[in-house]
Amino acid sequence: MTAYLLRNVRPLGGDAVDVLLSDGVIAALGADVEAPAGAVVVDGAEHVLLPGLVDLHTHLREPGREDAETVESGTRAAAAGGFTAVHAMANTTPVADTAGVVEQVWRLGQDAGWVDVHPVGAVTVGLGGEHLAELGAMAGSKANVRVFSDDGKCVHDPVLMRRALEYVKAFDGVVAQHAQEPRLTDGAQMHEGVVSAEIGLAGWPAVAEEAIIARDVLLAEHVGSRLHVCHLSTRGSVEIIRWAKSRGIDVTAEVTPHHLSLTDDNARGYDPTFKVNPPLRTADDVEAVREGLADGTIDIVATDHAPHPVEDKDCEWAAAAFGMTGLETALSVVQEAMVDTGRMTWVDVARVLSVNPARIGRIADAHGRPIAVGEPANLVLVDPAATRVVDGSQQETASVNTPFRGRTLPGRVVATFLRGRATVLDGSPVVAR
Repeated sequence: MTAYLLRNVRPLGGDAVDVLLSDGVIAALGADVEAPAGAVVVDGAEHVLLPGLVDLHTHLREPGREDAETVESGTRAAAAGGFTAVHAMANTTPVADTAGVVEQVWRLGQDAGWVDVHPVGAVTVGLGGEHLAELGAMAGSKANVRVFSDDGKCVHDPVLMRRALEYVKAFDGVVAQHAQEPRLTDGAQMHEGVVSAEIGLAGWPAVAEEAIIARDVLLAEHVGSRLHVCHLSTRGSVEIIRWAKSRGIDVTAEVTPHHLSLTDDNARGYDPTFKVNPPLRTADDVEAVREGLADGTIDIVATDHAPHPVEDKDCEWAAAAFGMTGLETALSVVQEAMVDTGRMTWVDVARVLSVNPARIGRIADAHGRPIAVGEPANLVLVDPAATRVVDGSQQETASVNTPFRGRTLPGRVVATFLRGRATVLDGSPVVAR
C-alpha cells in the first residue's frame, strides 16, 4: 500500500504538524516527519485535518432506483464530500428488510471501495408499518446492521414502535424514527405557516413532527432502549429533545445541512428543488436547530442525501418528489452556518460529523477516531479558506437536485483517505482500487 506524508496540516484546526499514513494507520505525527521511500508527499498548506466524516442518513437508491443513484456513484460523491463511512437507508426496491438485501447493499459498497457502506435495516416489512421486519437476522448478517429505520415513512403505530425498541435492545441496535404523523400531513407540500398561506400550498404543521418525537422519547424511556430522531427541523422538536436528555432518556437526534441553512421562503418560487421531507421551516426554526447543534442537544449532522432523476424534480411542485442531494455540500454548509459564524470550532465539527455518528451507528472502532499514532487512517483534509460555486452537474452524485445550485459556499475537500488509501486527492476522486 502506498504511504502518504501529509506535510504541514492542522489536526482539528490546531497547530501544524506532519502526519504519516502507512499500512492503513497513522504511523507518525509530529514536526519534520521523514518520508519513507516511495511515499507520496501531500502539501497540507496548513489545511484542517479531520477524522473522516460519517453520515448516518444516506439514500443510495440501489437496488431498484439506479436511475437516481447507485452505490458506486453515491459513495464516490460521499468520498468527494469528505466521508469515509455512510449508512444507506432502507427504502430501496426491494426494501432492505431482510438479511439478503442488506448483505447485497453491503457487498456493493465493498465492491465500490470509496467508503464503508453500512446498510440501515427497515423496521417493518416493506416499510408497511404493520409487521416487524427481520431485525435479528439483519443484525446477525454479514452487514452487521445496528441502525433500523423506515425513513420516508413514520412508524406511526405506538405498539409496533414499542416492540421495535424492545427488540433492538437484544443486540444494542437503535431505531431511527422518521417523525411524521401521517394523518396531520396528508397532502402536505411545505411547512404550514405564513408562506404556505400566501403561496397556496398545503401546509405541514410542526406539531406533526413534534407529537411523534414526544411519544417516542417516552416509549424509549419506558422500555429502556436507544432512540434516534431523524432530520429534526423545528424549535419545538429541539425543546423536546433537550427535555428528554435532561430526564436521562437515551435519545439522539440529527439535523440536516439544509435545515441549518434554508427556510420556507425558498419555496416562494415554486422550485421543486426546495421540496423536502420534513419541509424547510421558518427562520426561527433554523436559529433553534443551530442553537441545539451548538449546545449538544442535537448530536449530529446527517445529510439525508436524496438523489432523484431529473424528471422527478423538473415538474410542477405538487407532482415533484421530496428530497435533496447533500453529500458533497454538507461540510461546506456546516462551516458556513456554524464555524464561520463562531458557533462551533473544528473540534465540534469532528464531533457532529464524525465522532458522534460513528458512536450512534456502532462503528466507532474504525471511524470517528482520534487523530493519533496507531489509529485507523480514515481522514479528510479540508481547505477552509477556499470557496466554490455549487454546480449540480459537476458533482459526483448521479443526480443534480442540489438546493445550493449557484450558491457560493466556503471550504473545499482537498483529500480523503480510507484506511490510508487516498480516495480523493487535490479535490478529485481517484481510482478506488
